Amino acid sequence: MGPHLDRLYRLAYRLTGSREDAEDLVQSLLVRLLPLERRLAEIELLAPWLARALYHLYVDEIRRSSRSPTALLAKAADHESLADMPDETFETPEQSTERRLAQRRIAAALAQLTPEHRALIAWHDMEGYTLDELAASLNVPVGTLKSRLHRARAHLRGILLVEPSVARQRIYGLRNFA
Repeated sequence: MGPHLDRLYRLAYRLTGSREDAEDLVQSLLVRLLPLERRLAEIELLAPWLARALYHLYVDEIRRSSRSPTALLAKAADHESLADMPDETFETPEQSTERRLAQRRIAAALAQLTPEHRALIAWHDMEGYTLDELAASLNVPVGTLKSRLHRARAHLRGILLVEPSVARQRIYGLRNFA
């Protein structure tokens, strides 16, 4: 399972929005899968299967935490954005600032989506799973996944259009003064 850890962590981070929660989620998954090590070797498409298992565990955690008011308060106080993830590329301070602001906007918009929509976008658009891989692992027809992905993207687009971006503020702000 070693080759899949980075991908599982990235997916968990995108689902939870916090390093600690992502680490806990991946660790919980690994603990649950440890006794099934031999059966896992027989699975043909292991990466999508692991992603689905991680997602189901995440949904279970959400349901469990939704019943606990103290967990919700702690999560809100300890929220961390994708912009806090280290980036290895060189860029100017302006580019870095704009990238971090865009990442924060996207992370905030993703947090407003339903867990199903957030997971589908994370699997397909961020992690690169094909619709065929997702259909096989989720036991859902490709056409259904296409429509769900379309709705998820439309919802995300609607959220992002409501919030002004730095570039849009700069462009429209300059036009208002001219």
